[in-house]
Order: sequence, then structure tokens, then C-alpha cells
Amino acid sequence: MTATDRDSAFTGFVEVHQGSLRRTAYLLTGNRQAAEDLLQDALVKAWLAWRRITPTGELAYTRRILVNLATDRWRRRRYETTTIEPPDTSPDPRSEDAYAVADDRDFIVRQLAALSARERAIVVLRYYVDLPEAEVAAAAGVSVGTVKSTCSRALSRLRSRGEAAQATRSRS
Repeated sequence: MTATDRDSAFTGFVEVHQGSLRRTAYLLTGNRQAAEDLLQDALVKAWLAWRRITPTGELAYTRRILVNLATDRWRRRRYETTTIEPPDTSPDPRSEDAYAVADDRDFIVRQLAALSARERAIVVLRYYVDLPEAEVAAAAGVSVGTVKSTCSRALSRLRSRGEAAQATRSRS
């Protein structure tokens, strides 16, 4: 593969998968600017390793880079608090549930931010990206059993927070 072929293959990969990777990075970080930085760093690392990546494993390899970089950043900033900015999604005024959709999306992102970096990465890869447990384990660098137990604990925490929030809303 010549350098020009490699360039065009990488450019095509980025054009096809940038939206999905950007959303995954946002869910891993909870912040738009941090997600853009994370994605940019991941794409640089993917480009540097591009000739070693198999054509069928490009997306999985890049997701693994995203998770590893997010974990590295989390470890460096362990004692800082994470702030989440609301997404720039303006609801469609023609829709009856336009505001409810934006509120739900905001609530989900805030709840994900309350999880640890490992829990957030595993939940996002398992349920948002919809990867099987084995692929999540490979991407996160843990065993399948760890994926199962971490998902169980994280979902339990999310569920209890969701029930508490729903009870608060019904009292209002």
C-alpha cells in the first residue's frame, strides 16, 4: 500500500466514522471540548498505527484508543471534578415532546458523568455503541467477567438515581 493509498483509506475511514467516534468520545468525557481533543488525539494515534491495523479492525482499534486515552486522562485528573455542558441540541418546536427529549438526553449525560471512568467506558461501549461483552472487554482491557460485574453495578447506580429523580419530578 502506497502512502497515497494509505492517506485516502484513512481519510475515508474518518469521513465514515467521525460522527460515531465523536459521540462515543463525548459520552466518555461528558464535555464537548474534551471529546474533540480526545477524538483528535485518538485519530493521530490511529494514523500513526494505520499500516498495522487490519481493514476489518479499524473501528474497534480506534475505539480502543479512545477508551485508553480517556482512562489515561481520568487517571491524571483523578481529583478534579467533571463538569458537563449541555448539548447544543435545540428541540424541534413542532414536536410535542421536543423539550422532554432534550431533558432526557441531558439527564442521561449527567448520570453517565457521575460514574467512574471505567464504568462510563464500559456502559457506553456496551449499550450505546452496542458491542458484545467480549468486544467491550477487549476495548477496555479487562475480562468479560469484569465487564459483566461493572455493567451490573453501574446500571444499578443509574437505575436508583433515575428512580430518585422520577420520584422528585412526580412530587413537583
